[in-house]
Amino acid sequence: MSTHIAEGTSVAAAARSGSVARSDLALDFLALTKPRLNLLVLATTLAGLYLASPRGVAFALAVHTLVGTALVAGGAAALNQVWERETDRRMRRTSGRPLPRGRLGIAEGTWFGIALSAAGLSELAVGATPAAAVVAAATLVSYVLVYTPLKTRTSLATLVGAVPGALPPVIGWAAATGDITMPAIVLFGIVFFWQMPHFLAIAWMYKDDYSSAGIPLLPVVEPDGRRTGRQALLYTATLWPVSLLPAAVGLAGAPYSAVATSLGIVFIWLSADFARHRSAHAARQLFLFSITYLPLLLGALVADRFWS
Repeated sequence: MSTHIAEGTSVAAAARSGSVARSDLALDFLALTKPRLNLLVLATTLAGLYLASPRGVAFALAVHTLVGTALVAGGAAALNQVWERETDRRMRRTSGRPLPRGRLGIAEGTWFGIALSAAGLSELAVGATPAAAVVAAATLVSYVLVYTPLKTRTSLATLVGAVPGALPPVIGWAAATGDITMPAIVLFGIVFFWQMPHFLAIAWMYKDDYSSAGIPLLPVVEPDGRRTGRQALLYTATLWPVSLLPAAVGLAGAPYSAVATSLGIVFIWLSADFARHRSAHAARQLFLFSITYLPLLLGALVADRFWS
């Protein structure tokens, strides 16, 4: 009897071990999609979708658009991590990812990324509009095949990377209208210019990490931070008038413009403080406000569109 109990216990333990292994594997594949980062992608996509059709978005269209965008974004993130596995291994904040740790192989990551991307593009083309699928494809190609290889070659990669980062609201707009018009370009411009001080603050905060990985971001190339600070201030100052353009293209009215002006003043002040002091504290303050700025601005835009 004791032998049977021991065997039963061994089988149960093995079953639990297998279950844990499958759970860990699923979590590793999920980590390849960068889910927290891609929540912002979905939020800006949804904003573009609603702003293009303020009288209401069909539930099915919203689901197809968000699912398709999430799949493409997740696939792009996975392919990006396959490409950057060696630099990720040398960076403290990314060394724990599945590929650097060897928990997933190159082939697994590659096919997973390709499968997600293909499924997402199909979902957008069939469930939303071909135009949305085209914009998503441009996002995928520019992120994986242009921005990712440039990261280890030039500090201008940050500027290039802002292009795919600014396309999600255009995906939403194209899904709702089947076209890309001036309001969609304005939304692109807002997210594009917002990313630059956001990225530069991150680059300054983690410059030692990027340096050890051989990624020549501006704070790595020019350690004194003068150009980093000046560029953060320049892009933030450019963002302010761009953020007021929705009123000029019929997307918003005075209430939104007042919010955009107030947020812009704070953003410029924090960028100027960073440019002046170039300290870790100033960079962190700029970063924290940047991740608050965009949801507040888009929220004000959506609210103004809803009530107008």
